[in-house]
Amino acid sequence: MDSASPELPTVSYPMIAEGPMTVAQAATLKKVAQAAYALDAFKPNLTRPEADKRIAMLTAKLKLLDGPPHTL
Repeated sequence: MDSASPELPTVSYPMIAEGPMTVAQAATLKKVAQAAYALDAFKPNLTRPEADKRIAMLTAKLKLLDGPPHTL
């Protein structure tokens, strides 16, 4: 590259992992949010990592609710 070439601007693109949640994540999140009676957990503009966290949290909640009742 010779010194007469113009300098290209550096453009920062967000990582794919930080992009918006996938269609599959949206469908799963909506399904588990409804099952866990936590409809406010679904937001259409979540990132992929945030959607994964909410899906995991709601799945864990459903597993706890599905277990036998605890006695004292």
